Amino acid sequence: MHTKKFSRRLRASLLTGIICLSLARAEAQPIEEVPFITSPDNVTLEMLSSAGVKRGDHVIDLGSGDGRIVILAAKKFEATGLGVEIDPSLVERSKASARNAGVADKVEFRVQDLFKTDLAPASVITMYLLPEFNLQLRPALLALKPGTRIVSHDWDMGDWKPDRTTVVAVPNKAVGREKSSKIHLWTVPAKVDGLWCASGLLRGASITLTQTYQNFSGTLAWRDRTRELAGTISGSELRTPAGSSGELVLQATGDELRIASAQGNMALVQGASFRRASGATCS
Repeated sequence: MHTKKFSRRLRASLLTGIICLSLARAEAQPIEEVPFITSPDNVTLEMLSSAGVKRGDHVIDLGSGDGRIVILAAKKFEATGLGVEIDPSLVERSKASARNAGVADKVEFRVQDLFKTDLAPASVITMYLLPEFNLQLRPALLALKPGTRIVSHDWDMGDWKPDRTTVVAVPNKAVGREKSSKIHLWTVPAKVDGLWCASGLLRGASITLTQTYQNFSGTLAWRDRTRELAGTISGSELRTPAGSSGELVLQATGDELRIASAQGNMALVQGASFRRASGATCS
C-alpha cells in the first residue's frame, strides 16, 4: 500500500478542490494534523508495473509518505530507490520499514523539498501530486535523460499528454466520487526539434523537425525528393507509421540522428546519419 502525506500547501490545494474548504483554513493547520492520502496495493503495484520497473532501475518517489512504493520497487522488482518526503517522522518510519523488509541497502529516504531534489539519477519517477505541482515539475522532468519513465497517480501534466493511462478499480477510495484511480505514464522524449544535416553518401540531405513533447513532424529532403515525416518519440526512438513508403525509425543520440530502419524506396538510406546543424542551413 502506497501512502502519501502532503505538506500544508498540498493539503490546502487538495481540500479546496475536493471538499471545498477554504485555503486559509487548510493552511492554518499544522503539518502534524495533515491526514494520510492512501493508495491501495493494486494502485501502487500498477504504477511500478506500468513503468516496467526492473533490476537496474533507480526509482525516485516524490512525496514518498511512509516509503512503501520505494520499498516495493526494491523488494518485488529488485530496483534501487530514493524516497523524498518533507515530514521527518515519515522518513524515519520509511527507514525502519526498509530495514524490516530487508532492502535497507537498496533504498534511501531523505527529508527534502521535492523541488530541490536532483532527479537526474532516476530511470523512473513516481508521484502522487496535484496538477499545479506536476506542472511546476514538468520542465525539470522534460530535461531528464530520454527514456526516463514518469508515473503519476490520478493527476496529469496539462498539455503534455501521457503515453498511456490505465484505470484501476478502487472500491474503497476515500478521496473523490470515482471509485477508481488513473495511472498516467510518460516517457521523456529526446529533443529533436530543428535542422539535421547528412554527411557521407547522403551529403546534402537534411531533416527538419518540429517537436511538441513526444510528437514530431517534419521533412526529409534529398536532392529533388522530399518525404513528409510525422510520428511519435519514445525515449530516443522516433517512429513514423507505415505508409506508402513504409515505416521509418530514427535513433537520436545527442547531436546525432541515425536512420535505424527504413522500408520501401527509403531502404537505401538505412544507416545514414545526420548531425544537428549549428546554423540555419546545412551548407
